[in-house]
Amino acid sequence: MSISCVIAAYNEAPRIGAVLGAVAGHPALEEVIVVDDGSRDGTAEVVAGFSGVRLLAQPQNGGKSRAVARGIAAARGSHLLLLDADLRGLDRGAVSRLIAPVDAGAADVSLSLRANAPASWRALGLDYISGERVLPRAQLADRIAELEALPRFGLEVFLNRIWLAEAARIAVVRWPGVESPMKHEKRGWRAGLVADAKMMGDIFRTIPPREAAAQILRMRARRIAA
Repeated sequence: MSISCVIAAYNEAPRIGAVLGAVAGHPALEEVIVVDDGSRDGTAEVVAGFSGVRLLAQPQNGGKSRAVARGIAAARGSHLLLLDADLRGLDRGAVSRLIAPVDAGAADVSLSLRANAPASWRALGLDYISGERVLPRAQLADRIAELEALPRFGLEVFLNRIWLAEAARIAVVRWPGVESPMKHEKRGWRAGLVADAKMMGDIFRTIPPREAAAQILRMRARRIAA
């Protein structure tokens, strides 16, 4: 099993360095690829400061789905580790724990359950739109055009649909020390609320609300102990 880490980043200069510090040179990773999605800040300069990290630059901001698609198209590993660029508290141990169930053959795929995931999701034991996942690259390698055509934030529920169609064994890995900042923390309350609304709109343009609810129930049924 060889793993390519793919990180899409847009204006994450203040945060991406902490994420790269956890994955650059990680012994379980064959490569780390950052796709700079048309950032207007110093994201690319921060990435360039990490040895061994491959930087791909999008000519303009096209959204997370398209940026991740480009990273997947460039990846060489048998498996993918997808990470968000703004995580707080990520360390090598957390990365290893997310990889471990798939590497051991106990699960086909894995996803994180972060410390600051909504309380209802933590009670359910599942964050169905988690951006931190490990999966076989073959699940997406032939679907690059489909990924590029997704709404900006349609990637995770699209992946869920594939996992459920393939009856994948899903490991949910709790990350008690890792958080993802809320959008209002990065953009202010008004812009954050607008961004959240747009994200949910993208999700429900990708799948209808009824399918989203069904995904949660079916994914919970596919969980294995991690």
